[in-house]
Amino acid sequence: MSDPSSGCAPSRTAVTEAEAEALIRGICFKTGPPRLLGVEVEWLVHELRDPRLPVPHERLEAAYAALRGVTLRSALTVEPGGQLELSSPPAATLTECVGTVSADLDAVRAVLREDGLGLSGMGHDPWRNPRRFLHRPRYDAMEAALDRTGAGGRFMMCASASVQVCVDAGHEEPGPLGHVRRWWLAHLLGAVLVAAFANSPLSAGRPTGWRSTRQLRWAQIGAGRAGGPALDADPRATWARHVLDAPVMCVRRDDDRPWDVPDDLSFRHWTRRRTPRVPTHDDLDYHVTTLFPPVRPRGHLELRMIDAQPGENSWTVPLAVTAALFDDPEAAETAYRTVKPLAERTAGLPAPHNPLWRDAARDGLTDPELREAAALCFAAALAALPRLGAAPALVDRVAAFRDRYVARGRCPADDLLDTWRAAHDGRTAASGAPSPSIHPHGKDTPS
Repeated sequence: MSDPSSGCAPSRTAVTEAEAEALIRGICFKTGPPRLLGVEVEWLVHELRDPRLPVPHERLEAAYAALRGVTLRSALTVEPGGQLELSSPPAATLTECVGTVSADLDAVRAVLREDGLGLSGMGHDPWRNPRRFLHRPRYDAMEAALDRTGAGGRFMMCASASVQVCVDAGHEEPGPLGHVRRWWLAHLLGAVLVAAFANSPLSAGRPTGWRSTRQLRWAQIGAGRAGGPALDADPRATWARHVLDAPVMCVRRDDDRPWDVPDDLSFRHWTRRRTPRVPTHDDLDYHVTTLFPPVRPRGHLELRMIDAQPGENSWTVPLAVTAALFDDPEAAETAYRTVKPLAERTAGLPAPHNPLWRDAARDGLTDPELREAAALCFAAALAALPRLGAAPALVDRVAAFRDRYVARGRCPADDLLDTWRAAHDGRTAASGAPSPSIHPHGKDTPS
């Protein structure tokens, strides 16, 4: 969600409706043999002495100023709430991708540690309500637009973190690595990834009833801004329609005045009405960056549904599993056959606003069908990782995650819930007060 500096067609010339559709169809799916991999890892920044304490704005500014002097191979950006994001350069192998980002994270942690700060791998801030660190026209406009659908937008902007895996779009031709198959796989496997790696069950210090509160926040934003298109046999056409019919978040200005935040204006209507000004090619590219579906095509596929993971190296597990299931032909075929039956649970609705994704975010791997699918997918990934040249240590890390969570029908969120229950039961026992229960029906309780 960092400010974009490049994209589909950077040009200030006017764009028509037909030109916009052609640009989206021609550039957002760049097909060819899968050969590159990337990852974007977001982190909440906390006080080492007590992660529940908010970090003062001035300390964050000073720490981030120090980080600007650090040489990194990954792009380092700051999110609206002060979260840090490292975006890897495209890597030719999984080993290269892991090595690059790991080295950069070591350097970033060393600088933060000098100022008493650390990184937390959680999908949603479990303690604090959202507060904005960055005040820029893009984020002012985003906040105003998202406030129309409730509080979920501010939590998404300022209190969430993820592991985003980027894979190539795939072959033009059909088959396990074909772009149509990979597009379908991303939207069905995505629910399994949500459930297996859910790691955000708390908000404002209390359980929300959802194992991935982060995914709940995305759903609360609405289908136009944070939903995907309907799945059919032509991803290019469906994505182009989705982009053109999606609401315009803002109309940018070249001066210091606030950006316009139009109400009920799609990009299609903008090209037809040509007001408040004529849309340009650059506006189209920017518009795509203001859409947050769980799978976003930007020449490659961005898988945006995975919660940030606990520990220093746990982010490598969803990266490795996803890479194996997309880029190893045998594993890709197994994954597709495994998740294809899950399509019945979508009720024909796009992700994440369908029953399958809702159940994945709320129930994690306590859902029997998702647990079985995750077990088969992890087995396929573990078999494929040596074929992809993965280091033994990485394979062992994936196997350990499988044994600790998938095999037991658990996800990292369950660890956080266990810790919360233990601490809360101890407090209520000491006070003699009855222990509050987690809402059993997925009620969203944060204030």
